[in-house]
Amino acid sequence: MSAETVSQLTARPGRVRSTATHWAGTSPRRITAGRIVGLLALLVMAAAWLVPFLWNILTSFKSEQDAVRVPVQILPEGGFTLEAYRKVLGQGNLVVWFSNSVLIAVAVTVLSVLISALAAYGFSRMWFKGRKLLLAITLASIMVPGQLLIVPLFRQMATFDLVDTYWGVILPQLVHPVIVYILKKFFDGIPRELEESARMDGAGPLRIFWSIVLPLSRPVLAAVSIFLFIGAWNNFLWPFIVTNNPDLMTLPVGLANVRSGYGLQYAQNSAAAVLAALPLLAVFVFFQRQIVRGVATTGLGGQ
Repeated sequence: MSAETVSQLTARPGRVRSTATHWAGTSPRRITAGRIVGLLALLVMAAAWLVPFLWNILTSFKSEQDAVRVPVQILPEGGFTLEAYRKVLGQGNLVVWFSNSVLIAVAVTVLSVLISALAAYGFSRMWFKGRKLLLAITLASIMVPGQLLIVPLFRQMATFDLVDTYWGVILPQLVHPVIVYILKKFFDGIPRELEESARMDGAGPLRIFWSIVLPLSRPVLAAVSIFLFIGAWNNFLWPFIVTNNPDLMTLPVGLANVRSGYGLQYAQNSAAAVLAALPLLAVFVFFQRQIVRGVATTGLGGQ
């Protein structure tokens, strides 16, 4: 501890007591019955999620005979095999579907973040007639189930001749009122003095938004980008409805067609599910720090 710190603590007895209390609080906590029960409950919930996931992975490495064998065996008699993966990769145009999913998910993420950020900045910093009413309508639209919009959205895409096109899949997924609200709450916490200084230097609204607001909003932008990417990647209903061309299908839709076309094959179904989940697992592994930071510092954590 430095001399300056000692002098500061000496000048403030209350701070010494609070600091001592803080140091005392860092001692190992006592093991109580409540903590044991809490840990057991967490273990049960973790097992409830992990066991089906691990079982799906094990099934994907079994032959179809071992996958449907009764009684159920954890370790197959014939050993593990890559037969299910070879069949899934051989029966469908997996590379094309994977590329389509990446293209659509990335496009939806980037455009949605840009549109939502612009709308949120307008609600947060600009004052215009009808602002409160428009914000109320935006928040109210969060309560509208997406399934109710399937028919009007499809008719709209058909009118614009966008059925069976990439834009027909992407455009209806760009509007997310909840993301607008989350970004607005974060923008409200950015000090206005920074923008006033930039405005005195001649910066306009777009320059302030691009050079000041967005760099300061990296944690929340990273968090919502990851959630948007996961949602776009897993979206099945809308791509299934708006696409009929196999070359435009996303990975969830393509794999579902393979399963329905070749019957119920447990090993192949498990292998397809593992292949579809691998990109999301990679996203979570590489960006889990951004997810936690964004949840902790934005409205996602109850701000």
